[in-house]
Amino acid sequence: MGEGHAGASVQSTLERQRKALWSVRPKHVAALAQSTQALCLDQMQEITYRDLTSLSDFATVVDLEQAIWGPGYTEPVPVPILAVTVKRGGILIGAFDGLRMIGFVYSLAGLKGGRPMQWSHMAGVVDQFRNAGVGYRLKLLQRERALQMGLDLIEWTYDPLQAMNAHLNFTKLGVVVEEYEENVYGASQSPLHRGNPTDRFVAEWRIGAPHVVRRVGAPDIPLRTHEIADVPRANRALPSGEWHECSAVDLGIDDRRLIVEIPMGFTEMLANAPDLAFAWRMDTRRIFATYFARGFRAVDFLLDRNGRKGAYLLVRHD
Repeated sequence: MGEGHAGASVQSTLERQRKALWSVRPKHVAALAQSTQALCLDQMQEITYRDLTSLSDFATVVDLEQAIWGPGYTEPVPVPILAVTVKRGGILIGAFDGLRMIGFVYSLAGLKGGRPMQWSHMAGVVDQFRNAGVGYRLKLLQRERALQMGLDLIEWTYDPLQAMNAHLNFTKLGVVVEEYEENVYGASQSPLHRGNPTDRFVAEWRIGAPHVVRRVGAPDIPLRTHEIADVPRANRALPSGEWHECSAVDLGIDDRRLIVEIPMGFTEMLANAPDLAFAWRMDTRRIFATYFARGFRAVDFLLDRNGRKGAYLLVRHD
């Protein structure tokens, strides 16, 4: 993680670009610097962000979709849809290493309960910069844009078995989840999905809520292991050779809180152990569908890097 002089250098670089882009708050610069692992200082200094508004920008996004989701991906958002939705309230922000676009976040104007909101359809970063805090920075900028529009809600779907996405969404952004959608996108042709059902969480990001303000202001204060040591488990992720298996599923917990464990490395599991990945999908589908129907929602996530697994905290709300 880049600290000290790295953080100061990034800040000064971004300050010089303030008029061309937008203001970068010091706490956001610090978060970017602290989350950077894989990149050298010179690379960090090159990362800039701006709104994407031109046809050439949109064409680059389409190319980037293909690069991120793989050569077999046949469902990119095309240029005309990007152009029309951005013109009518959508948010599309790109991340750049010099002149090269390395990531983007894209959301559409929507309604929920008759109130305007943003539906975040896609966010992606190329592999080289995946651990550089670029995705987190893009989400913060998306939040700032939505707040400027007078909005208070952004929602999106993500795979609940992707532990690193869960870590970003809960620990750093402060989402909550109370909706589980089964096979929401149908059979995906993306090589990343490998034919596994596209079950998804609907992440609810109340961007002006106090707990979200706390999270984005101090994103490195995760849930601690001791805080959930006595919370009952709805399942266990137990080592089995190279992978973890889902075991001891319990659908009868009557406590106010419970834990659901998932493995790390689900993308690799999809590629190399698809039968096990399918078993994880079916087991966790039963768990989440059962407990969400009983009034539980996911409110936090603990990433256990050493144990190669993660744990959702579900709480029943009245």
